[in-house]
Parts: sequence; C-alpha cells; structure tokens
Amino acid sequence: MHWTVPKPHSECKVVLDDGTHIVVRQHGNSTGPRLLMCHGNGLAIDLYYPFWSHFESDYEVLVYDLRNHGWNERTHENDHNIVSMVCDVDAILDETSKKYGSKPTFGIYHSLSALVALLYSSQIFGAILTRENSGFDGLILFDPPVYPTGPGESSEEFDQAVQTATARTNKRSDHFESHAQFIELMNFLPGFSRLVPGATELMAHSILRESKDGGYQLRCPREYEARLTRFARTFAGQINFDEPPHPIKVVGADPILPFSYLPTVDLSDMISVDFDFVADATHYMQIEKPELCAWYVDDFITKVSSASH
Repeated sequence: MHWTVPKPHSECKVVLDDGTHIVVRQHGNSTGPRLLMCHGNGLAIDLYYPFWSHFESDYEVLVYDLRNHGWNERTHENDHNIVSMVCDVDAILDETSKKYGSKPTFGIYHSLSALVALLYSSQIFGAILTRENSGFDGLILFDPPVYPTGPGESSEEFDQAVQTATARTNKRSDHFESHAQFIELMNFLPGFSRLVPGATELMAHSILRESKDGGYQLRCPREYEARLTRFARTFAGQINFDEPPHPIKVVGADPILPFSYLPTVDLSDMISVDFDFVADATHYMQIEKPELCAWYVDDFITKVSSASH
C-alpha cells in the first residue's frame, strides 16, 4: 500500500505571536463543516492521511503541524513549549476564519495537541488569549495525555511514564542514511506493528527532512520532542472536564494493551465527556484503525449538530 497526500486546495500562512508562522492547508469539501486537525508529539499531520482522507468528501479539512514539526520551519527551542502552542491555536482559529470564513468548526487532535486544545478551551490561559474568534463547536480528542485529579487519584503512574518517555526520546536516533533505513527501523519496533500497510513509508516522508550533511534528520529534533513531554506533566492534571465550554468526545487506546506513549485515561465516569476506546489499538489508533476512528468523529459531529438545531 502506498499513501500519497494530495496537494492542498490552498494554504494559509498564520503568523504567530513570536513572528514565526504555521502553514495551514485546506483539503476536502469547502462547503462542508470545518475540521481543524493536528497531530501528536514528534509526528506530522500528513502521517494521519489514512485517517483524515475519510473526511475529504463531506468536510472542509484544515490540517496543520505543531510549531517545529512537519511543514513548519524550525525555530528557537525556548519558544517550543505548550503555552506558545496554546497561543498558536488562537492565532490559527483567527486567521483561518478570516481567510476561509466563519463556520461550525470541530477540532480533531491527537495526544499532546489534544492537551493543547483542551488548555485553549479552558479558562487557564484566558488572560493571554486576546483574539476574538468563535473557537470550537466541539472537540474530538484521541488519547489526550491527561490524568484525573479527584480524591484518591494518583499521578504516580503518569509521572513515571513521562520520565520513561523523555529518556527514550533523548536516546532516539536522529539521523538516517536513507528513508529505507528509517522504514526498516520503524517496521522492527513493536510500537508501530499495528499501523496500516504503507504507514511507515508515509512516516518517513512526513517527519524526516534532508540533512545538510547528507542523509535525513527528524523535522522535530528529539530534544524538542522530549521538552514537550516534560511540559505535558505540568499541565496534564489541570484539565477540568466538569463544565466544558463545548461538547467533547474522547477516544482512548485499548487499556489492556501496553501503552506506547503515556497512560490512557478512562473518562467513562465523566458525564460531561463522550468517551470510547478502540479495542486492539494503541496510542496510534488513527493510523491503525483509521476507518473506525473516522466513524467516531462523524457520529459525534452528527449528534452535536442535531442537538443544536
């Protein structure tokens, strides 16, 4: 199987608060409801094409990469933090509504970008989010790195997982002689064994760039990725799901499987959150079972849209 990400209908260069920019790409049906999508730490949204290709006929699909990932240029490491990324969401919503018009917008986020989207929608950063935009009509979040903070809850497992993930990232290979070498390594790793056929090839094209010294290097440097994982620990326990400003759907990995990034949180007891998990799927569920994950998105949006009429 070979995946080819189509050329976007158009691009929107969003200037961020620090003067750098993020490239948002428009795909799909421009007359449909808007989906704004982003990816997990160290990855790129083009890697998720097996998932978001399911929306191209019925939705306007706006995709973007986190700063220092994917299509975006590398900037200073000091600006590579979660607070900056929350502000980036504000800028992206503002600029895309100006370029493409205002319409119902659902955010679809995975992993660390899901935490960023939750923080944006909370009141935690209200004082520094100065743009006036309508925000999201709903969020669909895949395996967000959060943990409950109620009585009797402990963050010990999450803290240990953060330390393990950070150490593993810092030791990761960051230079490859060829795409073939990278693909061979990814195919060997158990954490990627459930990906759809052709996904590791798509990964090579999505998260590697040519190195000045020859060969290929990670678009998001491993030290940048590790930095974000450490930052996630600071914010992961600050999410209040009791009174969300809009409907939220959370889809978790199979809790029986060993987690490949951070522990999957079970939000099934939260009345305010629509929660499901994907059986026999890991943290990378959107690239393992893309059709089922797309169904969860479509079903949730249909329910929310029907309830608002």
